[in-house]
Amino acid sequence: MSLRGEQRSVIEGPAGALEVAINRPETEPRAIALVAHPHPLQGGTLDNKVAQTLAKTFAGLGYISVRFNFRGVGKSAGTFDEGDGETDDALAALAFGRREFPSLAQLPPVLAGFSFGTLVQSRVAQSVAPERMVLIAPAVMRFAVDTIPIDTIVIHGEEDDVVALADVFAWARPRELPIVVFPGCGHFFHGRLPQLQRTVAGMWQR
Repeated sequence: MSLRGEQRSVIEGPAGALEVAINRPETEPRAIALVAHPHPLQGGTLDNKVAQTLAKTFAGLGYISVRFNFRGVGKSAGTFDEGDGETDDALAALAFGRREFPSLAQLPPVLAGFSFGTLVQSRVAQSVAPERMVLIAPAVMRFAVDTIPIDTIVIHGEEDDVVALADVFAWARPRELPIVVFPGCGHFFHGRLPQLQRTVAGMWQR
């Protein structure tokens, strides 16, 4: 289900059609926030509740929020490409947002992702220097998550049965990245989405 006031478009992407959703802030936008959804072969779409929560959070913080369906999902053409083609999809969605809002085109974007989306955003960050990153339940052991900025917000559930918390700590330790842990929380943050929104917004403003 779409968020209120959401604009959806189907644009030309690297693999054909690419479905994009945009949420605008009520104030003058400060930059673009690109949000990437979880694994497309495990039911991940731009309508995933964590992805929607991130979009709502950043619109509330004054950002143009841009979400998109990876290739082969929803109205997006193509087939799963192990993260490589999906990175191209993300860059195409960001380019669309910059064309739609040319006054923001030169500003560093926020890169936010959930699960598989964190892999994609880590690769996007190699091409586009972000203002900041937000990684929710990062899939650190399934994918080679690249170098992450030191002010990145990382949030994980204590009882995540998809990506073990111990693996996230092992990944974060040499990078000296702090982790916000939600006690008693699973991978999909069921029942914890309002808390997730408050946490991201609070950390962002501080």
